[in-house]
Amino acid sequence: MTAAHPAEPWRIKMVEPIRTTTRAERESTLRAAAYNPCLLRAEDVYIDPLTDSGTNTVSDRRWSAMFRGDESYCGASSFYRLHDTVRA
Repeated sequence: MTAAHPAEPWRIKMVEPIRTTTRAERESTLRAAAYNPCLLRAEDVYIDPLTDSGTNTVSDRRWSAMFRGDESYCGASSFYRLHDTVRA
């Protein structure tokens, strides 16, 4: 740790290995998908500027919110919390 590179103010809770690709692989994959990012396979994407996936880690608060989430399709309590928040 140096003044130019201070320690990050967080702890990483989870890591997931991702596959790096070469420029040639990326170009070939993009051509095969007709340059439509929605047709790319997730495992072929290193950094996803479309969704931000893979560009940050999940905080302990986000993990806890996911575990508290109601996964029902209809009438989910999480929907009503979102609805009330947006209305406010």
